[in-house]
Amino acid sequence: MRRVPRGVPAQTDTEPAPPTAARATGATPPASESAAPALDRGAPTSAPSTTTAPPLAPEEAAAALEQLAEEVRACRRCPLAETRGHAVPGEGNPRADIVFVGEGPGADEDRSGRPFVGAAGRLLDDIITKGMQLRREDVFICNVVKCRPPGNRVPTQDEVEACAGYLERQLNLIRPKVVCALGATAARRLLDTELSMARLRGRVHQAYGFPVIPTYHPAYLLRNPAAKRPTWEDIQKVMELAGGS
Repeated sequence: MRRVPRGVPAQTDTEPAPPTAARATGATPPASESAAPALDRGAPTSAPSTTTAPPLAPEEAAAALEQLAEEVRACRRCPLAETRGHAVPGEGNPRADIVFVGEGPGADEDRSGRPFVGAAGRLLDDIITKGMQLRREDVFICNVVKCRPPGNRVPTQDEVEACAGYLERQLNLIRPKVVCALGATAARRLLDTELSMARLRGRVHQAYGFPVIPTYHPAYLLRNPAAKRPTWEDIQKVMELAGGS
């Protein structure tokens, strides 16, 4: 059974050290660290891409994503199904060049069934529309876990594992040019690592055959405005990898 890391509370970005888990992938250090030893314990390692099949046509990808969303809404794989208001599969362009992956739904998302619609979501909207000059519907937004953990607590290993297949299928249907991991939980889940966000950001990683840029969660930025500058640096790298999207 695939093991996946635990992370930080939904809509937060503290840095507990979860157990190593899920699918490991590669990380490329910046030039300034090229002579340094390999990343410490929990560092991602290379893995083959899971995206060898030809991409679906946009309408086929949209239909497949909606079918997957229906599976998520009916999912009973973990105890979060007993406490959720609505499952939150994700939404956006089925052929998005950029996929944002957060940790999990908060209270507003649980009520609406949509990802990132609370205060952190409004900040993410500003990043997308004002910073990136895109529309929200141009990208795809989803989470590692698709149901809200009670009280926005840290998702358990079993809860993250129960949703792992959904996230992988979403990425393989969309085929983005780049994935932006919002916060430590999403980054650790995708990259199979125990490293902190401070060590992960500023690098281009690989997961499931896609480039991954980790950055701070919008909720963290609301509490720590000084982190907006490094986050904007990460977002510029996202746009560069997306080809100026």
